[in-house]
Amino acid sequence: MTAFSFRVHATCGTARLGEISTPRGRIRTPAFMPVGTQATVKAMYPEQVRALGADIILGNTYHLMLRPGAERVAKLGGLHAFMDWPHPILTDSGGFQVMSLASLRKLDEGGVTFRSHLDGSEHRLTPERSIEIQSLLGADIQMQLDECLKLPAPREDIARAMELSLRWAERSKKAFEGQPEGRALFGIVQGGDQPDLRVESARALAAMDFHGLAVGGLAVGEPQDVMLAMIETVEPHLPAAKPRYLMGVGTPDDILEAASRGIDMFDCVMPTRAGRHATAFTRFGRINLRNARHAEDTRPLDPDSPSEPLRRWSRAYLHHLVRAEEMLAGMILTAVNIAYYQELMAGIRAAIAEGRLAAFRDEVKAGWAAGDLPAL
Repeated sequence: MTAFSFRVHATCGTARLGEISTPRGRIRTPAFMPVGTQATVKAMYPEQVRALGADIILGNTYHLMLRPGAERVAKLGGLHAFMDWPHPILTDSGGFQVMSLASLRKLDEGGVTFRSHLDGSEHRLTPERSIEIQSLLGADIQMQLDECLKLPAPREDIARAMELSLRWAERSKKAFEGQPEGRALFGIVQGGDQPDLRVESARALAAMDFHGLAVGGLAVGEPQDVMLAMIETVEPHLPAAKPRYLMGVGTPDDILEAASRGIDMFDCVMPTRAGRHATAFTRFGRINLRNARHAEDTRPLDPDSPSEPLRRWSRAYLHHLVRAEEMLAGMILTAVNIAYYQELMAGIRAAIAEGRLAAFRDEVKAGWAAGDLPAL
């Protein structure tokens, strides 16, 4: 397998069951990508992430360019060898973090100059440099540099950022030329909460013939109904033969709804971050292990889960670890959440294959609404 490719195996309404092929392995879609911001999915060994069902993880250009540096990672054999993850990796462009984390940033047509949140050192990120960094890291799927605004924002600002992102898309695509066969570059649809700007962006990017298209600039402050409306608006204008990636999303409900609207790929820090803050995602909804009601509860989080992390430890033990501030608490709960997210994705894929995604969605939401297991 040397080329990057995507196949749709089945549909259910606008939802798609598919598979991305890369030289480093296949990615079953719809897929959730655990976030390995700094060459690690926090609190997890790579083999655990894989065993829980992840086909691909995400790395972050901004963080890795600052520490340890893309050139150093390349010298050490590339990101896959560096972190011992031999499977596909997607890297974002760094643009979102520059806009949200960096200080004293200055945006111009050429790129963005900013100061590191770590030590205040000055850096310059351009479409060309972003692609160079992602290439040095050895990412299988790379992203164009774009400008991502927090919503709500004035229409004129949204239009300016969308148009700049299109010009940067062209430059990113040119910079990507000559990379090894099997690597892919995705464009990013922008346009905020403005339907006509979203359509304009999607059409322009489709004409540029990227390997796939992402929908960016959502889950940045707008209500869920606005996010879903933008997906519905843009979906007919995304090439059907290419994967669609909703960046930075999100909650299990966001993922379930967006997959129903034709999205193939997701990523979010939520399951790992929540795990480090005593929250478990389960088929009963979110469970806060800080709550005193768990102190003597001998039941696991979900005795019927196919994933060991949800079945193995008692709630009383997890509550104790949380209250004692033991690092094992974050490790176990992160594994619980990654497991649940991957269970959800497997359920979505099976439901699409069986032509019953709407029923599956209703069943999952009914479970969340019903709440936790009955009290002891």
